[in-house]
Amino acid sequence: MHPQKPVRIVSGETLRAATSNLLNIDPECISHMLEIAGPPPLRTRTADLSGLIWIVISQQVSRASARAIFARFQANFSQLHHRQLLEATDEDLRACGLSSPKMRTLRAVAAAIEEKSLDLEELTKLGASAARDKMVAVKGIGPWTADIYLLFCLGHPDIWPAGDLALQEGVRMVLKLRARPDAKKLETLSRRWQPYRAVAARLIWAYYAKMLELKRKTEEPRPNAGA
Repeated sequence: MHPQKPVRIVSGETLRAATSNLLNIDPECISHMLEIAGPPPLRTRTADLSGLIWIVISQQVSRASARAIFARFQANFSQLHHRQLLEATDEDLRACGLSSPKMRTLRAVAAAIEEKSLDLEELTKLGASAARDKMVAVKGIGPWTADIYLLFCLGHPDIWPAGDLALQEGVRMVLKLRARPDAKKLETLSRRWQPYRAVAARLIWAYYAKMLELKRKTEEPRPNAGA
């Protein structure tokens, strides 16, 4: 039982407090990840169309690629208004580096906003489950996109994007599992970190990235003596 309901993670202060609470829940596992990766990064995004566009763009590409595509998108669509998306041609969107599936998703989002079936301001006032249902009702917005928006844009403290491959692999590493857990198994494993699973996810992603970095360093060829 927790004496206080977890608050939304919207600042460094709320993240530090939630991390401390998470450490009390699972001291061995969390302290190990903190020792390796340090405090989890906040990485918030605005709870508006800009934040949602960033998340759609960042699907299945590196962060560097996502930043480059988003920068081109901002240059071509300076206002980031949904009507700009509705009026954009395929050539306009493709020039930003968007794939056809992402173009369809952004147009579906823009149409839903225009039709008022998706109200991004309303999402800020809803609970996590209700907000997620509103989002996945839009064609092209799947569970991963909705969960990442709820986590990084709306700051819900117990969001757990179980379909994220990096999260699955990070959990495999930290819990020393033989195989990478699938989404269903990951959902079960995550119960140990409730009600701060969004904080655990941030930390696991950071831990996973650090472990990959350390692995690359150990595998780099060493120069010959005297070289």
